[in-house]
This record gives sequence, C-alpha cells and structure tokens, in this order.
Amino acid sequence: MILEVKKNTARTNLKSEIVNRACEFAVRQSLFLNHNSNKTNKTMEIKILGPGCPKCKTLEQATRNAVSELGIDANVTKEEDIVKIMGYGVMRTPALVIDEKVIFSGKVPNVSELKEIITKSK
Repeated sequence: MILEVKKNTARTNLKSEIVNRACEFAVRQSLFLNHNSNKTNKTMEIKILGPGCPKCKTLEQATRNAVSELGIDANVTKEEDIVKIMGYGVMRTPALVIDEKVIFSGKVPNVSELKEIITKSK
C-alpha cells in the first residue's frame, strides 16, 4: 500500500514537472515571437495633403525633417489632387495622413511636435 502511494506521488510529481516545463517553454516561445515580431518594421506611409500653398510646403518639409531626425523607414509623399484630398474627408489643408489615417488638418506643427505625432503613430 505504501509502495503504491509512493508510485502515485512520483507519477503526479512527474506530470506536474512536465506541465511546468511545457508552460515555461510556451511562455519563452511567446516572448521570443513577440520580440521578433517587433523587429519586422513595415515602412510607414506618410502623406501631406494640400494644393501646394506655402503652409502645405512647410508641413511637407517639417515632416521630412522629423522623419529624418527619427531615423525611421517612411515614405513621405505630397498629394495635391483636390478630389483625392476630399476623399480623405479633409476640409482644411494642410493635412497629415499616416498609414491612410488622417492625423490632423488645418495646422502646421513644428518638427518636435511632428516627431511626437509620428512616434505615437508607429
């Protein structure tokens, strides 16, 4: 009887050890995958919407400077076609679009503000 209890206890301990190791492995694997998925940086698509007025050009240059200072992988393009600008629902220019999402319109933030905006949008 005592021998049988010891065998059952040993089996239970072994099963617990296997489950614990499997859980540890799963956690490590998850952390590894999450860590590596952060390294797959996709190129950020940034658009400046505006007809070509001085404020639009200022925003474009400030955005290019912010991207350069941040050292991020981004395509910065200027969209001057009024029909395409209206397609974004923008009524005031200039406007900043990051990855097809309108971030703001009708203002020209400075480079440090743009860096903060771009960083938050990553």
